[in-house]
Amino acid sequence: MAALNYAKEYQQALEQEFPYVLYFGALFNTPNNGRYRWVNSNVIEIPTITTTGRVDGDRDTIATKKRNYNNSWTPLTVSNHRTWQTLVHPRDIQETDHVASIANITRVFNEEQKFPEMNCYLISKLYADYTGKGKTADVTVLTTENVLEVFDKLMTAMDNKRVPRAGRILYVTPETRTLINNAKQIVRNIDVSKRSDAVRRAITSIDEVEIPESVPSDMMKTLYDFTEGWEPDASADQINMCLVHPNAVITPISYEFAQLDPPSAGSEGKWDYFEESFEDVFLLPHKVDAIAFNITKHA
Repeated sequence: MAALNYAKEYQQALEQEFPYVLYFGALFNTPNNGRYRWVNSNVIEIPTITTTGRVDGDRDTIATKKRNYNNSWTPLTVSNHRTWQTLVHPRDIQETDHVASIANITRVFNEEQKFPEMNCYLISKLYADYTGKGKTADVTVLTTENVLEVFDKLMTAMDNKRVPRAGRILYVTPETRTLINNAKQIVRNIDVSKRSDAVRRAITSIDEVEIPESVPSDMMKTLYDFTEGWEPDASADQINMCLVHPNAVITPISYEFAQLDPPSAGSEGKWDYFEESFEDVFLLPHKVDAIAFNITKHA
């Protein structure tokens, strides 16, 4: 049986899963991912167009014609190079009634290792880019009394920077969602006149801002150790809120190689699976005002 490099098919399958299995699925599917070009295997270029403003007209003369726009390309280096490999003995597949098949193994790997790692890398990299641009996170200690005031503060700052309200997303930890659900400013009308299996109290949006499923606290840290898999760094701060517009983010992923080799002498009779990818997350330089954080400093 010939070896099969199915990186392209694998990438297509992952793109279908991203919105449903990644907490930050909307950011991994940002529209910006169709607005860059690969220069080589680890460099992308992002286009930026600028124009001049309008001037007074003159009914009696013709103004000098000139180009009043500029198009530039900003190179970004994709530096997150990750690999994973496993051997599987054919007898393991047979003796487990195909439970230990390559398909099942890679599915568990994706769901329990790769996707959580991608979540952690995304949020910590965005925070690093944010602070790297001289920005500072809000450090207000959140309570049911002030959580919406902090949210309004972040929203107002974005309004003043002309960030579109439509499309903004608020990512929160379970603890912060509980504060929002019980915020003093939230007014609910719950109809208990009809028989129902459950009373739904969750707040899924505030104004025009969507609040997706809560992100586990351990996947909302400012810093991680990615030596093998992912682990919060001892010096990491806790991110409680991340208010972001997807247009501020770009998440290029290039699967260079994903291959399954059949049992051979070289693998001592075992199936051999290996995958390699170049991927990264960037906060666009001109969109730094379209993201904001509330954090708790580590002890």
